[in-house]
Amino acid sequence: MEERKKQDLTAEADGIIEGRNAVIEALRAGETIDKIYLQKGETDKTLGHIASKARAAGVVVVEADRRKLDAMSRTHAHQGVIALAAVREYVSVESILDAAREKGEDPLLVVCDEISDPHNLGAIIRTAECAGAHGVVIPKRRSAGLTAVVAKTSAGAVAHVPVARVPNIPALLKDLKKQGVWVFGTAADGTTALYDADLKGPAAIVIGSEGDGMTRLAAENCDFLVSIPMRGKLNSLNASAAAAILLYEAVRQRMA
Repeated sequence: MEERKKQDLTAEADGIIEGRNAVIEALRAGETIDKIYLQKGETDKTLGHIASKARAAGVVVVEADRRKLDAMSRTHAHQGVIALAAVREYVSVESILDAAREKGEDPLLVVCDEISDPHNLGAIIRTAECAGAHGVVIPKRRSAGLTAVVAKTSAGAVAHVPVARVPNIPALLKDLKKQGVWVFGTAADGTTALYDADLKGPAAIVIGSEGDGMTRLAAENCDFLVSIPMRGKLNSLNASAAAAILLYEAVRQRMA
């Protein structure tokens, strides 16, 4: 009994809501939910009700197999549904650009293209805050969200850095370019060397996923593909390290 209570408390601290009644209650109470995972192949009425209520509230609903749910579960009584609470609400990309304009600064954004590791996303948000970036953008799917793990890794930076969530990264990049923002993607085979990239103006830095880098469509919508010099035997950096290098090159140029 004591063990179960401890599991419930750690689940709560990590923003994990398990079980049908608990998830329905969270939706009813209007809690900010980042994502709901539903067991694949389950078609009963209660799960259907949860899915439609969640979608109506703009919550991302993901189908997951039982093994994934079991691995995420702390209570081992998830009943086919686990929700991850968001630690704060998402903003619009427009509000990030407006805030930069109000400060009289050229916008500096970090666009995370399918960063699924919450520790990497938290580290990127932390660096974005330290470097004075105006905001971070993530996709609705195939991405970590503003969960408790991300908040912890960001060392509190999620409280200060606005994060927007968009349905489609390539469409966002097209829109940013129309608004005069230059888009810089990071790529091992990039044709622009890091120290030749002009990051002084309105800029969005696109960071690809841990394993595969940027998606093809995201890369095609970048104005410049930037390569970071590699002097050692390895040929790639961790996603959050790559973000830090580009952000601080932008800081250096903007201070000059």
